[in-house]
Order: sequence, then structure tokens, then C-alpha cells
Amino acid sequence: MKAPFYHVDAFAAAPFEGNPAAVVLPPGWPADAVMQRMAAEHALSETAFVVHRDGGYEVRWFTPTVEVDLCGHATLAAAHVLFRHAGHPGTVVEFRSRSGTLRVAREGDLLVLDFPSRPAAPCQAPEALVRGLGRKPVAVLKARDYLAVFTDEAEVRSLAPDMGVLAGLACEGVIATAPGPAGGAYAFVSRMFAPQCGIPEDPVCGSAHCTLVPYWAARLGRRTLTARQVSARGGELRCEDAGARVRIGGKAVTYLQGEVEYPGS
Repeated sequence: MKAPFYHVDAFAAAPFEGNPAAVVLPPGWPADAVMQRMAAEHALSETAFVVHRDGGYEVRWFTPTVEVDLCGHATLAAAHVLFRHAGHPGTVVEFRSRSGTLRVAREGDLLVLDFPSRPAAPCQAPEALVRGLGRKPVAVLKARDYLAVFTDEAEVRSLAPDMGVLAGLACEGVIATAPGPAGGAYAFVSRMFAPQCGIPEDPVCGSAHCTLVPYWAARLGRRTLTARQVSARGGELRCEDAGARVRIGGKAVTYLQGEVEYPGS
């Protein structure tokens, strides 16, 4: 079997920035085990498989080791592929997914995700979280992921986590965050670690912002925020708290396009 393949840098204004994702457009769903092996072969934090069926699009996401129920940057990458390379008409594309219907709108030079909000609740900091991060947060909350809040950007940037320790936590990932510089270009910063999913550090994680946005919107008293993920690659996100939903905007750049060949079911 053959399918179009794209390597896209998401939440990036230029190549080699943001978070790279693979996007595969198979004519039908490959076997789950085949998709997992393809994602491992691509060796990117996420591969999005998009199938056009019943007049719409279905999407599934695989890390190199597991399937996940929500991924922001790979969905942004998939929408970019459909708009730019697959001739999708109009300014909105909808994906049916394990997390419900997800919409991506083209607004000027941005692609804007419409995702479910995942507010986090305060909790006690597990000893393994503090030991794994190597620094005690000023606050810890949890939704799908642990949210570890620090005092300033420098603390977040300086983290050198023990991935083996973090991998033992009962969560999908660990988000580290802090306010941005006073009067700066972004309201908050973050990093995302997900060794449980085969991703030591996710360069720019859209789904983490389903938790970050409601937290910072409430703390800062603002619905719209600009965020910066301060990984080595880095990326900028334009965010809006819309109650039960969050809107997360960014740019995307195609790095590679071609064709993959894989075993049939």
C-alpha cells in the first residue's frame, strides 16, 4: 500500500523551528500495529493519520510508542497539508477523533485549533515529580498531565529532568510553566515532558495548552494570551480561553513531501 506523506514543522514560521510532525493520508485505515510501526519508523513525536471518509476527515495520532487521544501540533500539521497540498476548500476543516470533533480554521497567516479545555485541579506534588524535575514547583495541579508551576522563565529553561523518574508517574506528561517576563511579548512559557509516551521532551505541545490556557487565563484575568514554549526548537502560540473550548493558533511549514509504502492489512 502507498500513501502521500508530509513532514511539517508546526507552530513554526520557518523550517527547523516548532514541532515536527508526520502526516500520512492513507486511502483507508492501516492495521493499528502497522500505524504504530510507521510512527516508530518516522521517529517524530507524533504521526497523524488522516482518512477521508463519509464526506469528512478522521484523524488518529501515534507517538513512536503509543496511540494518544489528542495531539495539537500534528492536527495543525494535518490541516496545513489539507489546505495547502490536498485542495481542501474553504477556511475550516473538521476532524473526527477520539476527543470529538476538532476544527481548524485558517485565519490570515495562522491556523487556529478549536480544542476541548482541560482545566487542572490543585494537588499534592508527588515526590517522584519533584525528584524527576530536580526542582520543587511553587504549585502543582493535574488534569491529563501534571502541571508544575515555577516562579520565572529561567527556572523552566534550566530544568534538566530525569526522564526515567518522570516515566513512572501516573499521567501522560508533565508540563512545566511560569509567567513570561514583565512587559514581554508572551504571557507565559512552558516545556512538556512525556517519556511515558516515548517523547522525552515535546518541542511545542498544542494539547498541553488545553490545560495551560485555562490556568493562565484565570490567573492573569485575560482571555487572550500569547505563549512561548521554551524547548530547544521553541515555538509561539496564540491562545484564547473560550470556556469549554480553547483556541490555539500557530503557523506551519512543509519541510518534506513524498510517499510511504507500507504493508496492507
